[in-house]
Amino acid sequence: MPGASGYPSFHEGTLNDPQLTAALKSLELTVRRKLDGVLQGEHLGLIPGPGSEPGEARPYQPGDDIRRMEWSVTARTSTPHVRQMIADRELETWFVVDASASLDFGSGDRTKRDLAVAACAAIVHLTAGGGNRHGAVIVTGDDIVRIPARAGRAHDRELLKAVATTERSAPGVRGDLDAGLEALRRPLRRRGLAVVVSDFLGPLDWTRSLRAIGAHHELLGVEVLDPRDMEIPDVGQLTLRDAETGELLDVDATPQLRTDFAAAASAHRAEVHRAFRGSGGPVMSLRTDRDWISDTVRFVGERRRGMAAGVAR
Repeated sequence: MPGASGYPSFHEGTLNDPQLTAALKSLELTVRRKLDGVLQGEHLGLIPGPGSEPGEARPYQPGDDIRRMEWSVTARTSTPHVRQMIADRELETWFVVDASASLDFGSGDRTKRDLAVAACAAIVHLTAGGGNRHGAVIVTGDDIVRIPARAGRAHDRELLKAVATTERSAPGVRGDLDAGLEALRRPLRRRGLAVVVSDFLGPLDWTRSLRAIGAHHELLGVEVLDPRDMEIPDVGQLTLRDAETGELLDVDATPQLRTDFAAAASAHRAEVHRAFRGSGGPVMSLRTDRDWISDTVRFVGERRRGMAAGVAR
């Protein structure tokens, strides 16, 4: 059932199929009601520049993809120019979803998996219509689930159902985001939008694969986090459990430990964001304790304003 935050909870094993279908329909209605009008017309507004047809040249702005430098216009005007890209009539969006055990954690009423399903539903809605297709690669650590790219609302619901219900890996098995990225890379797919959904905890052993995807597709990272991923509460003695390995650790949440943990978490997030920027894509950050719809609208609005400002200059 939907909660106060506007999306249902998909706790593993708690919903039978009719309940799950009803929950997904409720989520779809929430997304459609709150996001309609955020994007009008072209899907260009979600990630500026998807497509393969060349458009007009405009002056280079800091942050533009240097792979789209228009050298002939640059030489003629003595001012750096980039070539804008016109979106294809049909967009193929692929989700790489990290469904490892850490996404089943939540310190409140919702888990990070709930948030991942909601984020996928929002992006499906923002990129739907006009024959656009959606596919997914869902990776748990010991299994990879592939959903072929197809169009239509019924297919989109099945895709979201798979994200919500894919079983977690066996105890002691860590997530393997790199395997999911590699599964998207091969076989080579038509140019489109690649959306990577994860909490991105753990080693950044997936950056090389991410760069390869960014060289072929438009790229978007969706970071789903819980407050406990970023800070330890002031609770004194506590026991921490690794959601993927099951390892237990007794700690004393001293002020110094809490400060060190927050600094390390912040540095790790900064490294994740740098990895995406270096691969040509932004990161949309969502949290289980925040209004994810408002954060999504804010992200899309900032992307569109940035694109409009670049065109106007």
